[in-house]
Amino acid sequence: MPVSLHHIVVDAHDLPGLARFWACALRWRVLSEREREVVIGPDESAPVGMCFMPVPATERKTVKNRLHLDLTTVAEDRDAEIDRLLALGARRVDVGQTGEESWTVLADPEGNEFCVVRPKRTLIE
Repeated sequence: MPVSLHHIVVDAHDLPGLARFWACALRWRVLSEREREVVIGPDESAPVGMCFMPVPATERKTVKNRLHLDLTTVAEDRDAEIDRLLALGARRVDVGQTGEESWTVLADPEGNEFCVVRPKRTLIE
């Protein structure tokens, strides 16, 4: 059997806080909350979730992420979803975009960049 994606793991200073941000952002829920691990997902039997693990307080994010999440929605909801994410604690960030892109770059409360991209019908369109 081939491997499959199980968790997207995010290092965090505030595990419960960052997990709650992403659970609200994705309209998922917190599935498990332990001292050194918080897991979120749509439900316990979903194929993929996110896991938040502690990082030392002295370890700060200093450069653009090498891996980030792309979120999408339907066209008529895009601006409202961006506003909702900003109200949850995201912020707009500049990673060198020109202003002509079909995506908006945001960062979560701990500075991890993610994008809200134009609506997609498939993984490649």
